[in-house]
Amino acid sequence: MNERTTSRAIRTLIVDDEPLARELLRSMLDGEPDIEIVGECGDGASALEAIALLRPDLLFLDIQMPELDGFGVLRALDRPLMPAVIFVTAYDQYALRAFEVHALDYLLKPFDEERLERAVGHARAMLRRRDAGETIDERLAGLLRQMGAQKRYAERLPIREKSRVLLQPVREIDWLEADGKYIHVHAGEKTYTARDGIGRLHAELDPERFIRISRSAIVNIDRVVELRPWFQGDYLVVLANGRQIASTRGYRDALRALVERRE
Repeated sequence: MNERTTSRAIRTLIVDDEPLARELLRSMLDGEPDIEIVGECGDGASALEAIALLRPDLLFLDIQMPELDGFGVLRALDRPLMPAVIFVTAYDQYALRAFEVHALDYLLKPFDEERLERAVGHARAMLRRRDAGETIDERLAGLLRQMGAQKRYAERLPIREKSRVLLQPVREIDWLEADGKYIHVHAGEKTYTARDGIGRLHAELDPERFIRISRSAIVNIDRVVELRPWFQGDYLVVLANGRQIASTRGYRDALRALVERRE
């Protein structure tokens, strides 16, 4: 690839569930001196955590991933965290048409160095516009609206309990708590436990109703009654039932957005 000169390194995160695909992309990007690969992820849930922690400028995002796909990752992201995105896909023709309609870049597997170089060039231009004050997420928002037009956010959560499956209405949920491979669903005086990932579950919930405030907690916005200043710019989130949950730095933008929305 031809060398490019930029004023700063482009912090880049690679997300693909295929290790060989990640290795190939990393090796192809070695020819781009301004690309700094800050991490790799093999699934959508770990991608959300890495984005919140690493704050990449550029995301190479595989679409077809189990449990939480690429679109689910973007739906679950807080808008202030949204990096520039180059989609990586193998075959979804509907997605390809949507990318083209919204002028978003994608790499169709298998791709060559020339195609990758063009995509990186587009990303550089987008990041320069962002540095000049232009937002980079409006086209992504348009894409997600189109891709999500047929998607209905969950109204009930299926929770397997012994020999039965409970269907918990999401409107009654106060908050959700991650505990390893499990999720504790707190609804009123009841708590249910389900085997699930918090990233995948977050993507199934309406972002207008639920926000993630830490790696282990999602709260129902309608249950939040107070935000108390906490350590180093974080908040203590107080729910209507008196429960207090500490937010963490990687998710503080979601709470700030909530404050701005309510003002």
